[in-house]
Amino acid sequence: MKNEQVELLRKLTKEASLGTIQAYLESCFSLRGFDGQGVKEKMLLLLEEVGELAKAIRKEDASSSIDYTRIASYDSVESEVADVFIVLVSLCNLLHIDLYDAFLEKEKVNVERNWSR
Repeated sequence: MKNEQVELLRKLTKEASLGTIQAYLESCFSLRGFDGQGVKEKMLLLLEEVGELAKAIRKEDASSSIDYTRIASYDSVESEVADVFIVLVSLCNLLHIDLYDAFLEKEKVNVERNWSR
């Protein structure tokens, strides 16, 4: 199983499309035994990962108060952003959503909006 995942990872390049990454992660989730999780479980996991991202950001912000007795358990912002992305993609796969298409359709709406700051 680990060798299969390593081989899949080797095939990814910096130029990989979002669809390629989505397919890669779908294969990995299956190999890791996570393909039986439901939408509710994935959504809760996504929220948990977003919370961990918030903790990592707070860890790097000197003006934020954090529990320094647990600081070692707070991962890096980069690692937590990756976890959020991975779980978001797994949720999209579970819901049969092509993330690139969804992004593109949403941006078509966004470019027509009047943004004010």
